[in-house]
Amino acid sequence: MASNRGEFSSSLGFIMAAAGSAIGLGNIWGFPAQTAQNGGAAFVLVYLVLAFIIGYPLLMAEFIIGRHSRSNPVGAYSSIKGGKPFIPAGYYGIFIVGIIMSFYLIIAGWMVAYTVEPVFKFIGMEEAATWVTTDGLIRNILFTTIFYLMTIGIITGGVKAGIEKWSTRLMPALLVMMLLLIVYVLTLEGASEGLKAYLLPDFSKITDPNLIFSALGQSFFSLSLGVGTMLVYGSYIADKENLVKLGVFVTLADIGIAFFAGLLIIPAMYVAAHNGTVIYDDHGVLISGPNLIFQVLPELFNSMETWGVLVSFVFFLLMVIAAITSSISMLEVPVSFAVDNKNMGRTKSTWLIGGFFWLVSIVIIFNFEALFGNVVTFTTEYSQPLLGLVICIFIGWVMNRNSVLEELKKGNPDIENSFFMKVWPFFVRFIAPILIFAVFIYPLVKDRIGL
Repeated sequence: MASNRGEFSSSLGFIMAAAGSAIGLGNIWGFPAQTAQNGGAAFVLVYLVLAFIIGYPLLMAEFIIGRHSRSNPVGAYSSIKGGKPFIPAGYYGIFIVGIIMSFYLIIAGWMVAYTVEPVFKFIGMEEAATWVTTDGLIRNILFTTIFYLMTIGIITGGVKAGIEKWSTRLMPALLVMMLLLIVYVLTLEGASEGLKAYLLPDFSKITDPNLIFSALGQSFFSLSLGVGTMLVYGSYIADKENLVKLGVFVTLADIGIAFFAGLLIIPAMYVAAHNGTVIYDDHGVLISGPNLIFQVLPELFNSMETWGVLVSFVFFLLMVIAAITSSISMLEVPVSFAVDNKNMGRTKSTWLIGGFFWLVSIVIIFNFEALFGNVVTFTTEYSQPLLGLVICIFIGWVMNRNSVLEELKKGNPDIENSFFMKVWPFFVRFIAPILIFAVFIYPLVKDRIGL
C-alpha cells in the first residue's frame, strides 16, 4: 500500500516536511509576543519543557498510528483493532483541518499581497502598492485564490515530487532569510532593548498561571497536533526510519524556528518603537497577531527608506514560505482520505477538495466580521485539543501495546528496554491527556477564577 501512496525518500525530506507543517504563521507572530509578555526567557524555558511533555508524546502517537496504518485518520481508525468507535473523530479531524485551512489561507493571501507591495513600490507603481495593502473584498479574494493555487500545485505533485521536493527547498530558504533578517535587525538602534525583553528571564513570573497555560497552549498548537497532519505525514515514513529520533528532530526544529522568530520580531518591534511607532496597545501589552504583522512592522520598513523595500520583501516572503509549508500539510489530510478511502486520483481529489475549501474561504471573506474570529476559536481552542485528547486515549488505552512496540522496532530494534519506552507510554496515557484537557478548559474558566 505504501508504494501506491508514496513515501518520503529520506529522513531529511520528512523532517523538512513535518517541520514545515509545524512551523507556520503562529510560530512567527504568536510565539515572540507571548514570550515578551510572559517573562521573556522564563516563558521560553517553560515552553521548552512543555513541548517535550505534551507536544512530543502526542507527535509520536500520530507518527506511530500513521505509519502503522499507512492511512489517513479515518483509514487508521478503521483498520486498527478497537478503532471503529473512533472513526467519527477521524472524519471530524478531516473536516476541522479543512476549516482551519480555509481561514489560514485568507491570512496567507494577505502575506502574498504584502510581499508584492514592495515590488510595486520599487518599479514605481504606487497605486498598485497601496491597493494590495488596503483591505477589500476583491483584494482578499484574489490573493486567497493565488495562495490556494500555490498549495494545490504542490499537492498534485504527490509526496516525493510535491511535498518533499518543495519542503526541502523552502525550509532552508526560510531559515537563511530569517537568519539574515535577524543579523540586520540586530544592527539597528533600539534592537538591544528588544533582546533584553526577549532573553532576560523574569523568574518571578514562572509560577504565573497565565504564563504556564500560554506556554502549554503554544506547545500543543505549534506542532500542528490533533487534526491529522502529522498522522498523515507519518503514514508516508519508510519502515527503516527511527520514529523516536524523527520526532525529536521535528520538535527541536519547531522550537528552534519559534525561538529564532523571537530573535527577529521582538528586537524589530523595539527598533520600530525607537523610530516612533507605537508597539503597546491601550492596556500596555505588546501588540501581537495581525496588528503586529500588518501595522507595526510595515511602519518600521517604511522608516528604513531604501533598505526598507528589500527588508519588507524578504520578511513577507519568509511569512509566505512559513504559510505554504503548513497549508500543504493541511490540504494533504483530506486529499489522502479521498485517495485512500475513495480511490480518487490525486489530481482530481486535490482540485475538488481544494475548490470546496476555497468556497468556504470566500464565504468567510464575505462575512468576515461575523465568522472569522468565531471560526478560529471553534477550530483551534475547542476542536483541536479535543481531537488531540482522542488520539491520546486511542494510542494509550485502545491500540495494542505490542502493535505500538513492533512499529517502533522497525527503525529501532533495541527500543523495548529504552528510556523512551519506560517514559512515553506513561506520558501519553496520563500526563498528556490531563494537560490537553487543561488547554481546552482554561479559556472557559480563567475569567471565572480571576486569572
